[in-house]
Parts: sequence; structure tokens; C-alpha cells
Amino acid sequence: MISAVLKKRQRLAFAILIVVTILWLVPIIWGISTSFKTPNEISLFPTRLFPEAPTLMHYENLFSKPDTPVLRWMLNSFVIAISHTALYLVIASLAAYAFSILKFKYRDQIFWILLATTMIPTVINLVPLITMMIDLSWFGTWLPLIIPGLGGVFGLFLLRQFFLGVPSEVLDSARIDGLGHFGIFLYIVLPLSKSAFLVTALFAFMGNWNDYLWPQIMLSGTDVSMWTLPVGLSKISGTYNYDYGLSMAAAILSIVPVLVVYALIQDKIIEGVARTGIK
Repeated sequence: MISAVLKKRQRLAFAILIVVTILWLVPIIWGISTSFKTPNEISLFPTRLFPEAPTLMHYENLFSKPDTPVLRWMLNSFVIAISHTALYLVIASLAAYAFSILKFKYRDQIFWILLATTMIPTVINLVPLITMMIDLSWFGTWLPLIIPGLGGVFGLFLLRQFFLGVPSEVLDSARIDGLGHFGIFLYIVLPLSKSAFLVTALFAFMGNWNDYLWPQIMLSGTDVSMWTLPVGLSKISGTYNYDYGLSMAAAILSIVPVLVVYALIQDKIIEGVARTGIK
């Protein structure tokens, strides 16, 4: 009886997942399909999901327009996102080690206060951050796109939960062998936490890569060659809003790098998420 109920629940959950997956995939498939349609096919009514005569004209136009240096925007986004991710991993991992391995007064209370800051809407800090960037003479540079986000708590939380699962016997053995905290962090904790680092790195990279509002504000008035890809895509959508094929080609191009990164490390990501918090 119990097994029959469990099977019914599994089938229901599977059916719900299929519906959610279809709802999630349809807009992506529609965007990819539109990017390969001719203007005449896009304007047809009723429209077709798949193009009858696929064309690369929208992608060719995207890379050939002098006022839309897409490759330059992609390179800028890569440099900014990778720099931010590398620095964030260093800071978040060191903080996570302190909040998970080190023993000091009010450690847990301080951590929960930091975690509570994630409930503060980002837009509330927008004006103070803009004022700070102007005072530091960072306005119109890439520094505001790399530095302020290094205090994010999500990666700290993820790594801390993973570090808590490192066996205390291993840490005690390392201390007996003469390793200090930095040695334990470098030679024991980090090698055991590769999957958690990859998960944190992916989230940090995606957050920075997809960020639009903050770069739009910080890079306003700068030369087009300094823009990131999301800022450039907004220009394409605003300038060529009548050209749906071109807009879809630009949107699809923006998600390709993230999909490639995820495809390469998806096993580690699943492992990291599954093991986070298991002690």
C-alpha cells in the first residue's frame, strides 16, 4: 500500500517536472528559432515554431554593424566576470574558513547577522554605492563592476556549509603534523572542496555576467568599447527594436558562454549542491 502511494507521488512529481521543463524550454526554443528566421517568416501569422528556410543573416548583421562591437562587449564581460569571480572566491573562501573552522567569540551570531543582510533589497544600496563610486573616482571605469560585489554573502554561506562537513579528525591530524591555519586551508580544506568552489564560481560568474542595471549606471557616458554585453544588448534592443531576429540573435549569443561553462562542470555542480550541508 505504502509503495503504491509512493509510486503515485513519484509519477505526479515527474509529471509536474515535465510541465515545468516544457514551460521553461519553450521561450528559449522560440528565441533560438526566431534568430534563424527570415524577416518574412517572423512576420507571418499564424507564426511557425521552426523556420522553413533557416538563415544566419541576423548573426551576420550582429557582427557586421559598426555601432555594435559584440565581440568587444563579450571580451569585456569575460574579463570583468572572471576577475570578479577569482577575487570573490579568495575572499569568500577565507571568510568561510573563519566562520566554520576557527573558534572565536560571537562567531555564529556574526555569521547570522551577515546572512540576514541578504534580505535587504539591492536597490536600497544603489544611491549610497553610486555616491561612493563617484567619491573614489571609479565612475566610468570597470572597478565598480568588480569590487563592490565581493562582499556577497551567498558564496560565503555555500562554502561555510561545505567546510563544516570536513571531518574534524582530518583537521586534528593536520594540526598534529604542524600545519597552521593557512596550511590547513590550503592543503586540506581546498582540495576537499573543489565541487563547492565550482558551484560558487559559477554563481558568481553568472551573476556578474548577467548584471545589467549596475553596469548601465556605471558605464553611462563612456565609449561604446567599454560596455559589457548586457549593456550592449540593451542598445541593440533599443536601436533595432523592430528587428526581432537581430534582437533574438543577440540574446541567444549572451547565454551561450554560461551554457558552455555549465555543460563542462555540471557533474561537479550537482555534486557540490548535493553535498553542501552534509556533515
